[in-house]
Amino acid sequence: MQTPTSTALFSAKGLVKRYGNSTVVDDLSFDIAPGECLGVIGPNGAGKTTTIRMCLGLTAPDDGSISAFDLPMPKEALAIKALMGVVNQNDTLDPDFSCAENLLVYGRYFGMKTADIRARIPQLLEFASLTSKAGSKPGELSGGMKRRLSLARALVNDPKLLLLDEPTTGLDPQARHLMWERLQMLLQQGKSILLTTHFMDEAERLCSRLLVLDHGKKIAEGKPRDLIAQHLEPDVVEVYGAGALALQDSPLAKLAARVEISGETLFFYTQDAKPLLEALQAHPQLRTLHRPANLEDLFLKLTGRQIREDA
Repeated sequence: MQTPTSTALFSAKGLVKRYGNSTVVDDLSFDIAPGECLGVIGPNGAGKTTTIRMCLGLTAPDDGSISAFDLPMPKEALAIKALMGVVNQNDTLDPDFSCAENLLVYGRYFGMKTADIRARIPQLLEFASLTSKAGSKPGELSGGMKRRLSLARALVNDPKLLLLDEPTTGLDPQARHLMWERLQMLLQQGKSILLTTHFMDEAERLCSRLLVLDHGKKIAEGKPRDLIAQHLEPDVVEVYGAGALALQDSPLAKLAARVEISGETLFFYTQDAKPLLEALQAHPQLRTLHRPANLEDLFLKLTGRQIREDA
């Protein structure tokens, strides 16, 4: 599934990036349409961060091309960045400046007039729910407040496209939900977003389309619910407790299309959970959870359950 290039705000074609003998990004192509949130998901070492760096002109691809707003990257990197906003994984706020001053200084990087920036600061702080913290320095803010300030700072130049690299990592559930609310507001305003995330509920909630990367390659692309329907059985029954793993080789396994083990939990993937749930009543010592298949199931099926170290 590929958005037509003629309507794309951002387009990457055949991106390749090698480091020594390792190909980190391998023939990757994607487009971002106006008003679209494109999510990029994949395990550690899948090539997500390298892709973001190429999109920002920080790393040159060994092959392929990138264009944004009908301008080539990296040749027109400055002009492109003037129309983009970026929220990095790591905190890059200036600790010596207040919230309002961080916005002011950042706006100057874009050559904006001081009066124009000052006129935007109140609405940006309100958007980030930080009006009462205008004079506070980042060190006085919670993790969620810092992330919202980083998002507000990325909006100071009123960008058409936002690149968000794991914007909610390290946040508690309340802070994450507030960030999601703000990002949904931006999408409703017509902004486009390129989002990398390790949170599958975040990807399913925010993204109109997903790229699944593994070992630098695109292994799936489409709308979240379409991908789930395409690759997974609709019902999942999780079984855990003493003796649960022994059921993998029991007649119950024949009631499911697939059976997987993760830790001490058995996962039954099935087209119809009713016969399996009835059979499990004969094992009252076990605990069960019946739920619909979700994006995390898709992620694990396509990329595996093995833990990978950061690459």
